[in-house]
This record gives sequence, structure tokens and C-alpha cells, in this order.
Amino acid sequence: MFRAAKAVFGLAFLLATIWASLALFYRLPVSLPIREVAAGVLALVGVAAVISITWKPRPLIILSFVLCFAGIALWWNSIKPPVTADWAGDVARQVTGTVDGNILTLTNVRNFAWKPDGGFVEKWESRTYDLNKLRSLDLFMSYWAGPEMAHMILSFGFDDDQYLAWSIEVRRTAEGKFSPIGDLFKSNPLVIIAAAESDVIRVRSDIRGEDVQLFRMRVPPANAARLLLQYVSDANTLAEHPRFYNSLTTNCTTTAAKMMRAVGATFPFDWRLIVNGYLPEFAYDRNALDMKRPFEELKAAAHIAARAKGAGTSENFSKAIREGVPSPLD
Repeated sequence: MFRAAKAVFGLAFLLATIWASLALFYRLPVSLPIREVAAGVLALVGVAAVISITWKPRPLIILSFVLCFAGIALWWNSIKPPVTADWAGDVARQVTGTVDGNILTLTNVRNFAWKPDGGFVEKWESRTYDLNKLRSLDLFMSYWAGPEMAHMILSFGFDDDQYLAWSIEVRRTAEGKFSPIGDLFKSNPLVIIAAAESDVIRVRSDIRGEDVQLFRMRVPPANAARLLLQYVSDANTLAEHPRFYNSLTTNCTTTAAKMMRAVGATFPFDWRLIVNGYLPEFAYDRNALDMKRPFEELKAAAHIAARAKGAGTSENFSKAIREGVPSPLD
């Protein structure tokens, strides 16, 4: 029993050492060499504490690490997301919205025209949508790191082939970049983007060369409307109270899952919410896709990158990328 307890405490100290060292490395507001030294010194103290716990207790070493860790935890809790910064152009604005009866009005809907070199013509719009004309909900998966990891986008379809896509992203600065490890440590805030599909889908298929896949969902319009309004509510809250993006706990998939639960969708925690490249299989298992066809058929038809490139900047972009993609509404 005593050995087991020592092992548990040793593991806890080891995990605390790893977290605290990385926190210092990524977030300590000093130059890189000083951050490296601070993280290295703490790692040595932590390892010494682990050895002391599991082999020969040395109270002074253990107490030193506990005090260091407590100080880092207090400092960590004081770090708040920035309200203003020199944001990258594509995440410079946070969408907000108001609802008057059945009419949804959104401010700062992104509708950029992307250039082959990754540049863009910036265009932010105010748009209105009649919730009575909402007909569909579609799932886009943009694979950027093999089959395991993808960026998830949900798109709401209205009459007259009008679509509104929602993307939960990292709010980078102009000189910043996405880092899966760095964004575990309060590196960047969260931003919710509402955009035209010819913007937010095309930049991934055409400009970044990602494998974009489309799955048409089996969701009643009333449920889709509740989810859309939850997006708007969360976007309004985020505009007032910024939050940090987190690669594991507050990302494009987990945040959308929380929204779906908030509007009454019930589903258990599943590993595919973390390794989100397999999210379409999860949706199929929950009867949320076209259940008249086997999943393999839906997966084979889901690849739309080639059609997206062919559609280019066409006004019929959304219609073109859906050609040949099975829908439960058919």
C-alpha cells in the first residue's frame, strides 16, 4: 500500500512538472532564452521531487517544488485572454447577432475572396436570415493532419441555396500561427466565425490544399434552428467575454458538441470527439447522417475538394460542391 501511494504521488508530481514547465516555456512573458532556462530549472526541481518521493524522501526538495508549483498556478489563473491585438485579417472580427421574431441579423459575416498565394480581399458583411426558411444542416470535415485530425465546420442551409457556415477557430495575431501544443497553454483566444461557404470552405480546399469532406445531416429544421441560435448566443457571449482556445478542451469539435448538448442533443462522451477525424463515423452511429446508405458509400461521396476547385469563385459554389453528395432530404 505504501509503495502504491508513493507511485501515485510520484506520477502526480511528474505530470505537474511537465505541465508547469511547458506553461513557463510557452507563456512566461520574457525572452525565449529566459523561458528555456526557467522551464529547465523547474523541470530539474520537479524530477528531483519525483525521485525524492519514490526513492528517498527529502522534505526540502518536495516543499520547494510544491511552493514553485503553487506560485505558477496562481500566476496561470491570472492570465486572461486579450481583448484587442493585431489580429490576423481572417480572424480580426467576431460575429455577433440579434433575433427579432424569426429574423436573424448577423454582423461581421466573413465573405473573403481568396487569392492563390493565400492573400485575400477582405469583406465583412451584415446579413439577415429568415429562420422559417432554414432547411438543412451539413457537416464539413477539413483534414489537415492525416485521417485522425480535421477541422469541423457546420453549415446551415436556407431556401434558395443560401448557406451560412460556422467555424470555431484560433484567433491568431498577424505574426502568430496555430500550434497544437502551444494552444494547450493559453497561447491564443477563441473566435467564432460565420462565413460564406465560398470563403471558409474554399480557403481550405483551394488555398491550403486540405482534404475537405461533406456529410449531409439528418436533422429536423427546428433542431437546426435551435443549434444556430446557440451559435449566435455563444458568439455574442464570446464578444463580451473572450476565452482561450484549447487544442483538447475548447476546440472546433468540443465547443460545437457543448452547443449541441445545450439545445437538447444527448450523446455520450466518445473518443472520436477528441480524435475528431472519425467524427463522421460517430455521427453515423448516432443516426445523424443518411441512414438509407452504408457509411462507406457516404464516405466515398464526401470528398468535395476537386469540385470546390472547379467551382472557384462561382456564385453557385455551394450548389456545385453538393453535387453527388447523398442527402437524407433527397
